[in-house]
Amino acid sequence: MIIDTHVHIGNMLKFQMPEEMVLESMEKYNIDYSLVSNIDSSEVDFQQKEIPKEQQISQIVSLERTLRFARKYPEKIGVLAWVKPYGEEITKEFIQMLEENRDIIYGLKVHQFHSKTSLDEPKMVPYLKLAEKFQFPVVAHTAGDEKSLPIHVWNAAKANPNINFVMVHMGLETDHEEAIELLGTLPNLYGDTTWVSLESTIKAVKHAGIEKIVFGSDNPIEGVDTYHNNPKGDISIYQAYFKELESSLGKDGYEQIMYKNAARLFRISLPEK
Repeated sequence: MIIDTHVHIGNMLKFQMPEEMVLESMEKYNIDYSLVSNIDSSEVDFQQKEIPKEQQISQIVSLERTLRFARKYPEKIGVLAWVKPYGEEITKEFIQMLEENRDIIYGLKVHQFHSKTSLDEPKMVPYLKLAEKFQFPVVAHTAGDEKSLPIHVWNAAKANPNINFVMVHMGLETDHEEAIELLGTLPNLYGDTTWVSLESTIKAVKHAGIEKIVFGSDNPIEGVDTYHNNPKGDISIYQAYFKELESSLGKDGYEQIMYKNAARLFRISLPEK
């Protein structure tokens, strides 16, 4: 069984990820369940300039689309609600949507870069309170830019011990050392494998414990074959997880990272194959 905790739908700038592509990719590469967030909620572009308001999609409309997808395929799709702390506030309607769809919403997604907001900024406080209320893990993009540094997630996790936090990418396009070091210092701080080499993941496991890592991919950011190769034909790092992880960490280690940790962290109930 494989649970992918980091999957997207939506359209934003150069990224086009329709629901059909997610389903096709899952079928092709034997992914049993995906936690999906909608990139339509992005607030700033790659130059950190705010996307024109008339081109933005509200967090409510974005969530509605993701919920429709999950309701249509409940055995395959769960929801991470992508929030917009930079330019929006939490409304009663948004809270009501969370309450009414608690059975298929498993967490909040925050993109610290595309919302130009670090997790430890005051703007995040209402969203973190919401996460605590619903017992949602907070899944946060981390990278080498100032807003996305892993230390911001650590700060939020330290200040909010009743919320679980996932450092997506464990520092995208870095050596992952900062994230790995932080991972072992708090019980409510986790990492995912998105664009993280198997070597770095094994290092994180040895430092922080096997229970601290969940499988994630960004599927289908590089197309239907994201799990296998990029558009240029280069083999994806995820092939190492599929083919080498078990030999490196044993059957139990493979199962922990590929689905058991995710099922526990996000409270996903799925029958085992």
